[in-house]
Amino acid sequence: MMKQFSYRHTKEAELMDSMEQASKGAPQTDEELFSFAGFNEAEVERTGYSNYSYWSSTFRAFLKNKGAVVLLVLLLLLLAFTFIQPHLPGQYDPNTIVNDEAGMQYRNIPPGDQFILGTNSIGQDLWARIWAGTRTSLLIGLSVALAEALIGITVGVIWGYVRKADFILTEIYNIIDNIPNTIVLILISYILKPGVKTLIFAMCLTGWIQMARFIRNQILIIRDRDYNVASRCLGTPTAKIIIKNLLPYLVSVIMLRMALTIPSAIGNEVFITYIGLGLPVNIPSLGNLINEGRALITSPALRYQLIYPTIILSFVTISFYIIGNAFSDAADPKNHV
Repeated sequence: MMKQFSYRHTKEAELMDSMEQASKGAPQTDEELFSFAGFNEAEVERTGYSNYSYWSSTFRAFLKNKGAVVLLVLLLLLLAFTFIQPHLPGQYDPNTIVNDEAGMQYRNIPPGDQFILGTNSIGQDLWARIWAGTRTSLLIGLSVALAEALIGITVGVIWGYVRKADFILTEIYNIIDNIPNTIVLILISYILKPGVKTLIFAMCLTGWIQMARFIRNQILIIRDRDYNVASRCLGTPTAKIIIKNLLPYLVSVIMLRMALTIPSAIGNEVFITYIGLGLPVNIPSLGNLINEGRALITSPALRYQLIYPTIILSFVTISFYIIGNAFSDAADPKNHV
């Protein structure tokens, strides 16, 4: 019975298929069912090409952060104005003591038409000194950031990639890291002649070690990934592996560390000046100006000498922090669409 039922079911299915085909007409030929696609060389090249660019994608991602873009524009304008300001008409020299017609010093003159931001206790124009101090502090911050990045990245890459150097550099790190950075700054500033170069040297003497340690840890994470092992097996030179495979992966974290180093260096300059071992009085800096204004904080009429340089210092440090974080996020390939 089961065989007879299966046979009948199969026959009925075949009959239904034949009736359906008959209703649709004659079967189509291969020429009717298929058509050949034309060859287009330009389309072939286009499908094999990607227009992805790392830096273009990074800048596009950064521009989406409107707050960071605004701060970057303002910071660039401030940086440009610090160099333009001395060449504007009617500007005083930051170290010049301005006297009136009777030969008396314009001491502690409040902000007004003649002196935009007033004068200090010996008659120097505070407007000129603030912009000169901003130039000095930014020079120190940028120089320290570049020096620490150059030394720290070089040592960190060698430390993390070359296994034989790990023991020696680890011991050097342990020695330097156990010396308080504040003690080093104080000793170098006390021993050497006060000046911009002395401060930069004192900050770079031990500051690079943290960058090197950070880079070393990042290199250890990606050193033995498959593409790096394959490059070594193929005989790729070590320098090329470092430049092509390792460093591009660390662009975001390196930029963040450099952006944070600049306000840190400016803060160290302010601290060294605060304890009396910073730049001499004839070299205006934000540290000098804040140290001078600190002594007048109890006098309400003279607090402007502390408020104005503090505003500039706060703006610079906060801007670098926010811009550095935004650029670090933008440089991460995970955020590229």
